[in-house]
Amino acid sequence: MPTDHRREILRLAVPAFLALVAEPLFLLADSAIVGYLGTAPLAGLGVASAVLLTATNIFVFLAYGTTAVVARRTGAHDQKGALAAGIDGMWLALVLGVLATIGIIAFAEPLIRAFGASEAVTGQGVTYLSISALGIPPMLVVLAATGVLRGLQDTTTPMVAAIAGFTANAVLSFVLVHPVGMGIAGAAWGTVIAQTGMALALGAVVVRGARGLGVSLRLHGPGVLRAAGGGVPLLVRTLALRAVLLLTTWFAAGLGEPQLAAHQVALTVWSALAFALDALAIAGQAITGKALGAGDVHAVRAATATMVRWGVWFGAILSVLIVALHQVIPLGFSADPQVRAALAAALLIVAAGQPVAGIAFVLDGVLIGAGDARWLALAQIGFLLAYLPMIWLLQASGVTGITGLVWLWVAFAAFMAIRAAGLFVRSRGDVWLVTGAGR
Repeated sequence: MPTDHRREILRLAVPAFLALVAEPLFLLADSAIVGYLGTAPLAGLGVASAVLLTATNIFVFLAYGTTAVVARRTGAHDQKGALAAGIDGMWLALVLGVLATIGIIAFAEPLIRAFGASEAVTGQGVTYLSISALGIPPMLVVLAATGVLRGLQDTTTPMVAAIAGFTANAVLSFVLVHPVGMGIAGAAWGTVIAQTGMALALGAVVVRGARGLGVSLRLHGPGVLRAAGGGVPLLVRTLALRAVLLLTTWFAAGLGEPQLAAHQVALTVWSALAFALDALAIAGQAITGKALGAGDVHAVRAATATMVRWGVWFGAILSVLIVALHQVIPLGFSADPQVRAALAAALLIVAAGQPVAGIAFVLDGVLIGAGDARWLALAQIGFLLAYLPMIWLLQASGVTGITGLVWLWVAFAAFMAIRAAGLFVRSRGDVWLVTGAGR
């Protein structure tokens, strides 16, 4: 593979890595700050976060789908068309965000109670979720604007916005939770304010670029509907993936408060590692879309092979890091010995699965960049169906405590291995390699 392709991967992946690592730090910061309020607030944050992440991540197609469309048009030298598609995506994000916020605030308590947690945990979770829901519209705008910039081969601007947003979130949450004394509500308000600032900053960058090319900023109904229709397969894919994560949290909720609290932190750590590995997937989306738009299939094959290798090695490095720190990480999130012991055990399983996760994330990104969304939707449903018997067996076995949490994470690691294998088989074929400005 030519050196310039490797440089292009690094040029896109390094800023994306820094941005993606900063995103889950929103929740890591809240977890660390809330953890010292007690076990119930931390467990409540865990359940609320599962709902909140589902509400935002099911719309991740706003970033992924927009990246693929904008990158293809960029590769075909249609810059104006690329930005017009981006503006449509941002309008769609705003509309979906408002609707999601209304729904979550209206049903906050039933959503939290669905996890079967204790009354103390439920109360904390409802408080956090009701406030944090206000940050969904700006967060979806951030997703859409980030997708536009990635499609334009710019991952540096989203990186700057993410780092600034994390810093603001950490400071605001700490001040509002502890010195001001707002409790878990303070952590929620800190996140909402930081997310709003990120949306305004990234939105301004995209709008300025659109104005420079004479692209209309008005809500364009047909364009928004096209963006929505193109995002449906990715929405299905994401819903199936979120169902796996929700099932995992649901099972953890029945293991006891210490185990649920430990699971919340372990899942947040896994998400942080996933975002780190996803940096190569982001580069894969941008490079694949642009290269296919320009009709260069060889570049796609070469870049994919390199990124898969790098994904495995990066995953192995993360594995070593987590194993080395698996007894240290729990100290930053809870003073409860049971929570610390359960978290340390779960982190060893999290660490073991990282090389395989690297393969899954890279190939997922490449296929998204190629616009292979329909296959991804059907495949992810299949992966979900493969996971259901594992959860059923765990439920039937009656395992509890730390043992139950460890086996839960073993099952989740098996799910990731199945997902990686399916994506690898698909990537070896040629059906997804469609060239041109539109798929």
